[in-house]
Amino acid sequence: MAAPRILLAGDVFGRLNQLFKRVQSVNKSAGPFDALFCVGQFFPDSPERLEEFMNYVEGRSSVPLPTYFIGDYGVAAPKVLSTASKNSANLGFKMDGLAICENLHWLRGSGKFSFQGLSIVYLSGRSSSEGQQFGTYSQDDVDALRALAEESGVVDLFLTNEWPSGVTTRASLADVPAEASDSSGCDPAISELVAEIKPRYHIAGTKDIFYAREPYSNTDAVHVTRFLGLASVGNPKKQKFIHAISPTPACTMSASEISVMPSNATLSPYTFEEQTGRLKEVTKRPGDSMSDSQYWRYDVSKKRQKSGDGDGLCFKFIYTGSCPRGEQCNFQHDMDSREQFRRGVCLDLLLKGKCEKGLECSFKHELQNEAENPPRRRVGSGNRSKECWFCLSSPNVESHLIISVGENYYCALAKGPLVEDHVLVIPIEHLPNTFTLSQEFESELVRLHDSLQLYFQNRQKEAVLFEWVSKRVSHANLQVVPVPSSRAAAVPDIFNMAAKKMGFKLVSKKFDNILDRRKWLRTQFDENSNFFYAEVPDGTILTLSVDENEKFPAQFGREVLAGLLNMPDRADWRNCSLSKEEETSAVEKFKEGFKELDPN
Repeated sequence: MAAPRILLAGDVFGRLNQLFKRVQSVNKSAGPFDALFCVGQFFPDSPERLEEFMNYVEGRSSVPLPTYFIGDYGVAAPKVLSTASKNSANLGFKMDGLAICENLHWLRGSGKFSFQGLSIVYLSGRSSSEGQQFGTYSQDDVDALRALAEESGVVDLFLTNEWPSGVTTRASLADVPAEASDSSGCDPAISELVAEIKPRYHIAGTKDIFYAREPYSNTDAVHVTRFLGLASVGNPKKQKFIHAISPTPACTMSASEISVMPSNATLSPYTFEEQTGRLKEVTKRPGDSMSDSQYWRYDVSKKRQKSGDGDGLCFKFIYTGSCPRGEQCNFQHDMDSREQFRRGVCLDLLLKGKCEKGLECSFKHELQNEAENPPRRRVGSGNRSKECWFCLSSPNVESHLIISVGENYYCALAKGPLVEDHVLVIPIEHLPNTFTLSQEFESELVRLHDSLQLYFQNRQKEAVLFEWVSKRVSHANLQVVPVPSSRAAAVPDIFNMAAKKMGFKLVSKKFDNILDRRKWLRTQFDENSNFFYAEVPDGTILTLSVDENEKFPAQFGREVLAGLLNMPDRADWRNCSLSKEEETSAVEKFKEGFKELDPN
């Protein structure tokens, strides 16, 4: 398969006629190209260009090829983007762009998706503490990308609006434009992210100059990063605002291909750690350096010694339980703080000593012991239905999918599975949710949960469980989806990011065992509202109560995990149908591996 051919553009400022005229010219002379990605401000900067812009949004003019943008600020941005957010076609979790009109897609917040094999990560908007709905990114968007950076695999493209601070450090002075030294249009948070994500290409706008930095090496990675700063469309200095690349997706490259070091490569501009074995040290530019602390989320005093002796806590260690720098880290790897975070204590409180979110923060703001609040009991019953797919007595039940039957629950492989070994845990009684069954029967669910967790862990996977509780659901089914262990740390962040993109906020609480989780969930469940919850691999429970009049996708959990696993086409189970022979074979394979663990 040929490498995708991509066009990149800087700030558009609503000049879509000029942009697409240039795109069509380049497409004719050097194309065809597969997509256009725009960084910097996309919307007009003055009302005079609004009519031209709206001609495309409202369909009077056509967008010539698939176009993706992240600069969600400017004149008419709130109106256009608010309308797009409410469009039924954009409901659900979509990291690969919300449709504005035909061929025009808005990359909202932050995310990661695959385009023709390319792994693409983006951060939309500018840094702001004002909490604007559009045009700015939040700390949650940044934290989600930090979690994605923990995943295996190389990111091909990283799109940001503003430049990373210090990108010209260690670059050749002869190639650096004079305007690049100006701190405006630069963001230190992006420097932190790019040092962790280590993309092969980093593209940014905002500074209205073109700058192609020499490739630079990355700490703890064999490949180099190429930074491209693009000027604005129609800029008066005639600086380059459109650029073409055709990168081979990293996932298809061999180790020797991806590790090729260009002759003009420099050391990373973002860290001053010793990098040996492949490059000679080069002289850094005076006055353009960055401190080692910029790699981390919070700056602290510069009176630091080696690991454990510093006066700041390591974000990485508290958040994930490990740190890629190991003993070379200049921040404390404090186990007590890590444990407090695992118990639901606010991360900001631990790291900064205070939380500025106030009542909006869903985490605890005092150190925690093991005790939890006593739960409420809920008792209920139901009747089997002849029309129900999940009732064992129903003629519609697909019994060949069943893998285990207990006293109150049975397990079956999912119809149209998201991934191999996608399991459903289903009450035998015809009940609308798993909370309607008496609490005294929870021990059976706990045994099933523990057995499935162990089954997946033996295969280097972790289980994610979720249930959608709604009056429209006649027979409960608790879904259990395995994800690779390498991606487990990113699961809570991607759920939070998905909910935020839809205008919701998940409540998060962590427990050491499933029985405590189930007890707490019963206290949160309100029979008068729809209710979604997910249990992620580290034991955290994420919940959301949804009013009847609020639109929320019933397949939210599946859509989120499809995005995490870079398989958005499998979000709909109907796209994943198997023949009965394939289903039977999958069941037999699962039962063979599960028989020593099956509590039934």
